[in-house]
Amino acid sequence: MLRCMRTTITLDKDVAAIITRLRKTKNLSLRQIINDSLREGLKRNLGPPPRRSAFRTRSVDLGRCLIGNIDDVAEALAVGEGESYR
Repeated sequence: MLRCMRTTITLDKDVAAIITRLRKTKNLSLRQIINDSLREGLKRNLGPPPRRSAFRTRSVDLGRCLIGNIDDVAEALAVGEGESYR
């Protein structure tokens, strides 16, 4: 059984900043912060994914169609009475 493993890791700048902040506020060692964080993250990864509720889109009544015939593009794009868009 493996008791401890010594390794070297390279941390991203944002992660290193968070660890530095935690070390100052909680007065914990780097080893303790890394181990606790890894334990918590690994437990979340091993468990089932969180349940998400179904996304629902509400329907809305847009009223009646204001264009007489939407098959006639020229009529639909008419600028004024008697004029057509060209």
